[in-house]
Amino acid sequence: MDGTLIRTDLLWESLMQLLKRSPWRIFCVILWILKGRAYFKQQVAACAKPDVTVLPYHLPFIDFLKKEREAGRKLLLVTAADREIAGLVAQHVGIFDEVIASDGTHNLKGGNKAGRLTERFGVRGFDYAGNSTVDLPVWKESSAAIVVNADEQLVTRARAVTEVAQVFNDPKPGLMVYLKALRVHQWVKNLIIFIPLITSHKLTDMSYLMAAVIAFLAFSFCASGIYVLNDLGDLDADRHHHSKQKRPFAAGLLSIPCGLFLAGMALAAGLAVAVALPWKFIVVLAVYLVLTTSYSARLKQLPLVDVFILAGLYTIRLVAGHAATGIVYSSWLLAFSMFIFLSLALVKRYTELITLRSNNQQNTKGRGYVTGDLELVAMLGVSTGCLSIMVMTLYVSSVEVRALYKQPALLMLICPLLLYWISRVWLIAHRGAMQDDPIVFAIKDRVSHLIGLLTLGIIMVASR
Repeated sequence: MDGTLIRTDLLWESLMQLLKRSPWRIFCVILWILKGRAYFKQQVAACAKPDVTVLPYHLPFIDFLKKEREAGRKLLLVTAADREIAGLVAQHVGIFDEVIASDGTHNLKGGNKAGRLTERFGVRGFDYAGNSTVDLPVWKESSAAIVVNADEQLVTRARAVTEVAQVFNDPKPGLMVYLKALRVHQWVKNLIIFIPLITSHKLTDMSYLMAAVIAFLAFSFCASGIYVLNDLGDLDADRHHHSKQKRPFAAGLLSIPCGLFLAGMALAAGLAVAVALPWKFIVVLAVYLVLTTSYSARLKQLPLVDVFILAGLYTIRLVAGHAATGIVYSSWLLAFSMFIFLSLALVKRYTELITLRSNNQQNTKGRGYVTGDLELVAMLGVSTGCLSIMVMTLYVSSVEVRALYKQPALLMLICPLLLYWISRVWLIAHRGAMQDDPIVFAIKDRVSHLIGLLTLGIIMVASR
């Protein structure tokens, strides 16, 4: 079943779901493991069950099984997974005559599985489909091997012990899959760290610039690690989402152990880079990690709290830029950041809700919103976007700006540009054409590029 019928491992999926829901159960998990793997699997399956209707099934292999069944062959789902969860999968797929699985006492893996099958059907009395080296003892006793999602080395080892009747292989994940899992494209959000350098006219100062670059890398690596952990904890919810179901872990392109390794390496790299900066920056990074983890674990399920946290995480990036470089904080800049990013966070929720409404659904999976909230979310989003422009208007006419710019009046031209941009973002979202993340939209949108260039041009001219 695991890795063959489906492109994932249900023990790992259940374990991630269990620990996300009740982290304190890690102590129970340790005790269950000490009582044996079969008992451990049974307890985990009893506490957490992934939705088997949305699992990443290996469709070409299932089509093959259906043809074999139509030809009159008897199909059994024989798995080391616990029989309760194996039964749910078999019931959903609907092509198996029987399920043989671990039962809380006996762990049906490797040699134990081979023994059970030879006892039932005799040596060479069955064909077996598998995907890993633990299946070699079973293939040794089988009439033929069906190798699924394995490398050439395993196929060669299978041929050494029996006939290989079929091989089903997906393309191996390339570099782009790993980059997508780490969401490297989201690193653009961390460019906010450079804003204090731009507003204080220190972007060309190498000491400030290097500190900001190091802070950017630290935040980017840590953010990638948290993104991966978030995806691993949200597999069920992502598979119910129209676009998130294509993410590498939800689609079964990368395994959960691989994800845990990626997350650990990314977080370690981020923290290693961060030690080169002042302790204030490390404190800000720690707050970011705590807030992001809390958001992933629970806070994103609370309506409104989730968007305030998202806006806060953007503002923390701005604070990080100040902490890394030592540039004096601007209360105007922090207020502008909070309002505009709250508006963009609400755009993200609005987009999800408008998609739900178009699909005649009422509730968001893993969120606290219903489609009836659509109008309220839009009202809050547009109003906070307008408030951000008001803050910008007050800022460009403040004493601080007059001290930094030779022609501060020119900065007023930025306000209608930003007002047009935020209004356009909401118009596109209202028409249902917005991507889930407005930041990703802005990266690809030519109008956003033009407005950004015009804004930078105005700042440069005003400073001369």
